[in-house]
Amino acid sequence: MSDVRDEIARLEERVEALAVSIERCRKVSLAAKIAILVGGAWLALTLLALVTFTPSLFFGAIAAAIGGVVLLGSNATTWNETAAALKQAEAARMTLIGSIDLTVVDDGVKRLH
Repeated sequence: MSDVRDEIARLEERVEALAVSIERCRKVSLAAKIAILVGGAWLALTLLALVTFTPSLFFGAIAAAIGGVVLLGSNATTWNETAAALKQAEAARMTLIGSIDLTVVDDGVKRLH
């Protein structure tokens, strides 16, 4: 019985760690989208001649846009794999909890409210 409870505790720790990882993926995804937006906007402003052409800023904008796309794609893969692992860990935890012979604590107790 204690082995099952230890396994449940281990799975709960894993679920918490995966949830933290998914939150980190959400933040990275937001940063990648911002990099794409800022890089693309600067490129558009430069190509429309609304800002002065500066080679370092122009190539920096290209790098930001491309880097954001690459980061977003890589992060999406990580996010999907982590979400799948989270579902699997939660399912395993629920299976283990279902296998424990739980007893009802307040069976037959009268409630006043």
